Amino acid sequence: MLERLKIQLESQRFQYFIIGIIVANAITLGLETVPSVMNPYGSFLLALDKLFLGIFTLEILAKLTVYRFSFFKSGWNNFDFIIVAISLLPFLQGLSVLRSLRILRVLRLISVVPAFRKVTQAFFDSLSGLLAIGAILVLIFYVGAVMATKLFGENFPEWFGSIGASLFSLFQIMTLESWSMGIVRPVMEVYPLAWLFFVPFILVTTFATLNLLIGVVVNSMQSLHDQTTDALDEHLTTQDVARDELKEKLESIERSIKSIKERL
Repeated sequence: MLERLKIQLESQRFQYFIIGIIVANAITLGLETVPSVMNPYGSFLLALDKLFLGIFTLEILAKLTVYRFSFFKSGWNNFDFIIVAISLLPFLQGLSVLRSLRILRVLRLISVVPAFRKVTQAFFDSLSGLLAIGAILVLIFYVGAVMATKLFGENFPEWFGSIGASLFSLFQIMTLESWSMGIVRPVMEVYPLAWLFFVPFILVTTFATLNLLIGVVVNSMQSLHDQTTDALDEHLTTQDVARDELKEKLESIERSIKSIKERL
C-alpha cells in the first residue's frame, strides 16, 4: 500500500498535477484582488482556494505517511511544509494582512519544477561568493556616501544631506534610474567637476561589481550542470557495467545448459 502510494507521489503525472494546481491557485488568488470579479464570484473563488489548500495538505500528509521522518531530510520538503503550514494557521482567517501570505503557495513552483530548483540551488551554492561581493559593494557605498555628503550635502541636502540620504541617492544612481537629469546634472551646475565622483562610482558599482554578482551565479550554475552531467554519466556507466555482467552470466548459463544437453 505504502509502496504504491510512493510510486504515485513520485510519478511524473502527479508532479504535473501539483504544478497545475499551484498555477490555478495563483490565478484565483490574483482574481481575489479584482473587485469586479470578487463581487459576483467571491464565494466561488474562496471555495476553490480552500479546495486547493486541502489538496496541498493531503499531499504533505501523504508524503509524511510514506517517508515519515526522512521527509524532513530534504530541504525542498521542508520548504513545502512551511508554505502549507503558514496557510493552515488558524489566525490567518482573521487578519487580512496575514491572509495575503496565502500567495506564498505559488512559491512551491520553485520546489516542483526541476528548472526552478536548479536555478535556486545554484543561487544558494554561490551564496558565499555573493556575500563577499555584497560586502565589497556595501563598503563602496558607505565610502561613496560619506564623500558625497561632505562634497554635496551643503547645497543639496535633499539628496546628500545625510548618510542615509546619500546612500539612497547613490543607490538610485547605481540603478541608472533618472540619474543624469534627476541628480547628477543639477549637482554639476553647482559643482562642474562632480562627474569625477559620479562616473567612477557608476563604473565600479553598475558595470563591475554587479557583473561580478552575475558571474558568480552563472559560474555556480555551470558547476551544478557539470556535477549533474557527471552524475548522469556515472549512472549510465554503472548501468552499462551491470548490463555487461548480466550478459556474461546469461552466456555462461547458456553454455552450461548446452554442455548438459551434450552430455545427455
